Amino acid sequence: MVLSASRRTDIPNYYSEWFLNRIKEGFLYVRNPWDMHQVSEIDISPSVVDCIVFWTKNPIPMFGKLEGLGAYQYYFQFTLTGYGADMEPNVRHKKDVMLPAFRELSERLGKGKVIWRYDPILFSPYRLLFFLGKYCHYLFLQVFIASLISSSKVFPESSKEII
Repeated sequence: MVLSASRRTDIPNYYSEWFLNRIKEGFLYVRNPWDMHQVSEIDISPSVVDCIVFWTKNPIPMFGKLEGLGAYQYYFQFTLTGYGADMEPNVRHKKDVMLPAFRELSERLGKGKVIWRYDPILFSPYRLLFFLGKYCHYLFLQVFIASLISSSKVFPESSKEII
């Protein structure tokens, strides 16, 4: 089983302590999103979980807890965009905090365990007016790919393949 932690909420950022407690216990409860009265107990022991995928915009709260993952295979999908606090008000400063965090996580785990995500890509009159639309994304990708290339496997390998 692949355990997705989690696309619904940023578990590494907001619930890392809870998640590590669940790992220690070997199970968790999941509420059915369509039937709030249906709750299932899910076995998440190492014998059942093939890999944990962490989806996050901030892995820093996990830094001191990674050893608690023991026998589990895992990797991080790290979302890092060029949007400012107006679009992502709860994300710490990208250049000063998150880019160094990306590098540190990659140094700890290896390039193959930290995947860079640029999501979402927004095109709107607001974006066009304040950030020059797709050219903002293109320029951001040029700079960040150059910054991240030594810390992650970036696919596609050229930003020209992205835009």
